[in-house]
Amino acid sequence: MAPATIETSQQGLIPQHDLPTPEPESPYRPRKPYRLGTLVATVENPDQKDQYGSSSVPIYQTATFKGVSGEYDYTRSGNPTRSHLEHHIAKISSAGHAFTVASGMAALDVILRILKPGDEVIAGDDIYGGTNRLLTYLKTHGGVTVHHVDTTNPKNLHAHIKAGKTAMVLLESPTNPLLRIADLATIAADVKARAPDALVVVDNTMMSPYLQRPLEYGADIVYDSATKYLSGHHDLMAGVITCNRDDLAKQMAFVINSVGNALSPFDCFLLLRGIKTLAIRMDRQQETAMAVAAMLDRLGFKVNYPGLPNHPGREIHERNADGYGAVLSFTTGDTALSERIVGAARLWGISVSFGCVNSLISMPCVMSHASIDPAIRAERGLPEDLIRLCVGIEDPADLIDDLEHALLEAGAITVSAGAEQHSFVRATIAQKGVSISRAVEKLAFNENAVSARPREDREWFVSAPGKVILFGEHAVVHGVTAIAASVDLRCYGLTSPRHDGKVALRFSDLGDFYHEWVLDDLPWDAVTSVGVGDQHPEVLDQKLVDAIQKRALPAFLESNLSAKAAAITFLYLYMVMAHGTERPSFHFSVRSTLPVGAGLGSSASFSTCVVTALLLLHRRVSIPSVPEPTRQATESDPGHIHVSHQGRRAIPMEIAEEVNRWAFIAEKILHGNPSGVDNSVAVFGGALAYTRPGFNRKSGMEAIHGFKSFRFLLTDSRVPRDTKRLVAGVSAKKLAEPDLVGHLLEAIQSISDEARRALGDPEMAREGLLKALAALIKENHAHLVSLGVSHPVLETIREKTAADPYRLSTKLTGAGGGGCSVTLIPDDVEESLLAELMAALEESGFHPYLTSVGGSGLGILSPYAPDNHLGPITPPETPNDVADGPLHVLHESVRVAFEEKGVTELTAWADDKGKWLYV
Repeated sequence: MAPATIETSQQGLIPQHDLPTPEPESPYRPRKPYRLGTLVATVENPDQKDQYGSSSVPIYQTATFKGVSGEYDYTRSGNPTRSHLEHHIAKISSAGHAFTVASGMAALDVILRILKPGDEVIAGDDIYGGTNRLLTYLKTHGGVTVHHVDTTNPKNLHAHIKAGKTAMVLLESPTNPLLRIADLATIAADVKARAPDALVVVDNTMMSPYLQRPLEYGADIVYDSATKYLSGHHDLMAGVITCNRDDLAKQMAFVINSVGNALSPFDCFLLLRGIKTLAIRMDRQQETAMAVAAMLDRLGFKVNYPGLPNHPGREIHERNADGYGAVLSFTTGDTALSERIVGAARLWGISVSFGCVNSLISMPCVMSHASIDPAIRAERGLPEDLIRLCVGIEDPADLIDDLEHALLEAGAITVSAGAEQHSFVRATIAQKGVSISRAVEKLAFNENAVSARPREDREWFVSAPGKVILFGEHAVVHGVTAIAASVDLRCYGLTSPRHDGKVALRFSDLGDFYHEWVLDDLPWDAVTSVGVGDQHPEVLDQKLVDAIQKRALPAFLESNLSAKAAAITFLYLYMVMAHGTERPSFHFSVRSTLPVGAGLGSSASFSTCVVTALLLLHRRVSIPSVPEPTRQATESDPGHIHVSHQGRRAIPMEIAEEVNRWAFIAEKILHGNPSGVDNSVAVFGGALAYTRPGFNRKSGMEAIHGFKSFRFLLTDSRVPRDTKRLVAGVSAKKLAEPDLVGHLLEAIQSISDEARRALGDPEMAREGLLKALAALIKENHAHLVSLGVSHPVLETIREKTAADPYRLSTKLTGAGGGGCSVTLIPDDVEESLLAELMAALEESGFHPYLTSVGGSGLGILSPYAPDNHLGPITPPETPNDVADGPLHVLHESVRVAFEEKGVTELTAWADDKGKWLYV
């Protein structure tokens, strides 16, 4: 039955729907039928009135219904919430029947069960990867023949349409992801004329019923992934099937009831709620999509979007649909360049789906269409460098700005020469499509050009804690679990902007090392950059390490091996993280309240500070901004109240995880083959249990949740360690006395297990926990002495702390053989007694540090003003002729004070700079 129609100003004729409308006000001014925007927002089923007059359809969250003669008996077969939803979908789809199932692919599965062995199917050659996967399965296992053809020309189908053989024609328009257009009405008419029994099935997900209703053009069955536009929020999975034929409806209803894939009541409720806003979402999304497509087209990219005047099939699409949709795609000419663009986007989330209120970006060939064989993708003309954009409801200016930044960072576009305002052009791509023009690379250093990124004038202040191994030292080499915890002696790093094409380092605690490099003179020819969002390979780039050592390091570093290793680490990370067209120019200074080389994880805290600073300056991570107030606060309406959480857990976990991955790479440069324990503690803080792989028990790292912070006295013996010799000594002892060493290792494992249980027990009283830890510390140290890894100085420290009146438990930590010891300080120890003990240790030539164990991890000084939360703190500019040593200082900064503060003053001074954000 052809639907009645009404005129619209947008496009010819659209169907008139049967939702009851008011009676005419008078014979001269009749009420018009409701338009589709009203229909989608109005859930009304005259045959299912709610007994209480609920304005929102209730959720009938029940599996069964009582009675034997009611309309419903079992939710798999039918549910009132689902009935409301299906009536509503049928109403907005020009359909007589509608079904809702668990996903879009479940909908297609129900439809394809109509087929039988020997049937032939005609499908498009540019279709969703999941559709291709299911058709391939039927072809392989179900005896169904599948022909893939270009559906943009109806005549391409004629050779394959055979009466009695062709059972189904499966179409998409626009297609996913190339946005090709099929003439639905012409193809449906051709199929019916040549094979009257064949079914025309259309995947309408890209348009939704709001923009396109293929049943009106002769389709027999239409399905949507309601996960997309119908829901609109990506908070549920659902599929929708509509048709007008009673026989088809009966077949599909039987399948759905038999296999039990009908949509659950709660998801039906969510989907109903989502459909109500379909019209306003789609209107906003396709308006923004047109602006984005026009911007990309203006820049010279090949853009696929039916709204563009040059899009093939635009005229046909305008006959099919009431709008152009919110999905577009474009090619860049180079797959690696496309990957960089996707990785550099921030507001556009990387996802395989579309249709959400949030904008998404993806590369179909490595995501949604990866299941299609590469050779088949090439045969069907699916470009490997294709980027798909799915536009959401965010502000169009923000989306375009974010996309422009991603294109700039990736090197796909650049600022046009001599432009008074931002004006972008396509960047020159080398003949092989990989290397960006050298002129574009130098853009960031051209003072007369507009910078590729906003100028960074903030000083980033970062910090990371050291670590102690509380239990399991040395035994960890032989598979015993070690318990490591953060220690609140910290490494601090400060970046200061300089904008002169140079980068400078100062390591105050490593012989007061200072050097600066001209960025253009670094060995960039040896760099293989790691794309934004990508992970560094497991193996270091030895070519780059060698190039830095031979061509970038000053000769005087040969006499300062610690500073040499730190400088190599910094330069390596700076260069592999660099991306796009900008190399930030800044001064980086590092200070530490940790004793360097004492086994307290000073290198890991240094690594964490370095990578955090570089990730921020290379704009690979960003601290979430604090929103501006939306209104003026008054006494009667104070607005939102910001509650202080002392900065704990303010740094998002995804940033912490990215820092930790890079800090592990830094540790590899410094140590060769680290366990990952030190950098994990430096980033995440708290405590963790670590067991080396390769032994019978479960390996890996696991956080000890609920770990309480304790006071410890760390005493640096000032005796250097020889870790390799100590480890070799234990291994030799194990060979010579396997039973004795085996017994010791089992005993240490028991201590670690007991300590782990106690530290993670939320119900254990603190006093009892401290006593238990004290006993375990003494026991663990005794076993380490038996293994031969203590040292006379460590025994001297232990004797002093254990003597009257202190009676404290002390053990070595780290490698032993010198280095540091740890002494547990119970809560009831008097401060005067502690001061006396520390003075005695100082007199004996040791260096004690009173600190806490188990506190916060990575810290970043908030760039937002703590008093008003309005924006970044930017130091005021000072005259350019102000100079400090070899640096050309353009801003007043805290750098001078930071570098001159005494070690004992540093922590309090840093804490006083503002609100610190911590993991």
